[in-house]
Amino acid sequence: MNVRIVCVGKLKEAFFTDACAEFQKRLSRYCALEVVEVADEKAPESLHPKDEDLVREKEGRRILKSIGPKDFVTVLAIDGRQMTSEAFAAYLTEKEAEARPLTFVIGGSLGLSPEVYARANAKLSFSKMTFPHRVARLLLLEQLYRGFKINAHEAYHK
Repeated sequence: MNVRIVCVGKLKEAFFTDACAEFQKRLSRYCALEVVEVADEKAPESLHPKDEDLVREKEGRRILKSIGPKDFVTVLAIDGRQMTSEAFAAYLTEKEAEARPLTFVIGGSLGLSPEVYARANAKLSFSKMTFPHRVARLLLLEQLYRGFKINAHEAYHK
């Protein structure tokens, strides 16, 4: 299965880089994983709403360039569908059966543009809480790994 994670911004802290690299290594047994980091825009705390829209638009264009025309796109969004790990594993099985590349999108600090939402086939939420993109990336990688382990009927700590 081909899985792509498109995310805004780079990981800066070594502990996030190391943790994500570990899960990427573990996932190599189960899927062809590609992580695409698109540049983030400078977004000071006190941006005017129109400037926020411009930031989302610029980041959105970069995101859309990283998505293939046949990809099944799942965006991480606070209003997305929440699932148990078992339901997420079933979601992976369902998407694998469709034989389309599976792309997950993690937006920047201001969220995603309307154009990215329009391209999405599904929305996923880990919680009603908001997480920084680097935490969301780590959570996604861990849940992908857990989902593939569940589907392979392999033990994984609870």
